[in-house]
Amino acid sequence: MGNSLDHNLPDASRHITPAGSKWLWTVCAIMAASDLAMLFWTFKRTRGTRLFHQIGVIILTTATIAYFSMASDLGAAPVREEFLRGDAPWTTRQIFYVRYIQWFITLPLLLFELLLGTGLTVSDIFTTIFMGWVLVICGLVGAFVPSTYKWGFYVFGVLALFYVWWALLGHGPRTAFTAGGTVHSGYIPTAAYFSLLLLLYPICWACSEGGNVISPTGEMIWYGILDLFAGPIFLFYFLFGMREVDVAAFGFGFASGKFTDK
Repeated sequence: MGNSLDHNLPDASRHITPAGSKWLWTVCAIMAASDLAMLFWTFKRTRGTRLFHQIGVIILTTATIAYFSMASDLGAAPVREEFLRGDAPWTTRQIFYVRYIQWFITLPLLLFELLLGTGLTVSDIFTTIFMGWVLVICGLVGAFVPSTYKWGFYVFGVLALFYVWWALLGHGPRTAFTAGGTVHSGYIPTAAYFSLLLLLYPICWACSEGGNVISPTGEMIWYGILDLFAGPIFLFYFLFGMREVDVAAFGFGFASGKFTDK
């Protein structure tokens, strides 16, 4: 699989290198192994208490497929560059739209998983998820705009990110945690960790799809590291901290321990 670029030829003048493809295969393998571990952990849980773990399975499955696509040099399109760096002959940059499809699915689920234990109302959680979608969509549209107008979408995305930060670090910690103090004490460092990761994504975007400062391979390395920290590392850290929490204390009707299958 290391010769993916020989089978699926890049269609942009500035694209990922074979080394970049190998890095993406590495991330894909880590995501897949983490997905299998999460799936095993899910089935070890009592039925009716698997909600958080099943969300993790969905997130990691989506990430595995997305990284398989990117490692195969699929799911990308050429976009004319706004900033031409140095005397390089390239005029188009490879933009992976499949990455944004991944984030469109995984970011709302990560926010949902994190906010579910707080006392936020359904409308508050849904609005936060919507702002997460705005962040992803503005990043996608901005990446495909070849002119300075891309930065308008960037600003809209950052403003949406401020709302997400407010929900995670401002509003969320002040609510009544139905599952008790254990969840509340663990929420604050987890939310701070995730909020820091969210800060690094727009910085990477500005240096890659936005400003064309770093190469597509450098972009893949940066985003890959972030996705590993926001995906398997975050999920296993979060769920390990929740291992002693009684899921029924959250008050979910679907987490009561009752099930209908035989």
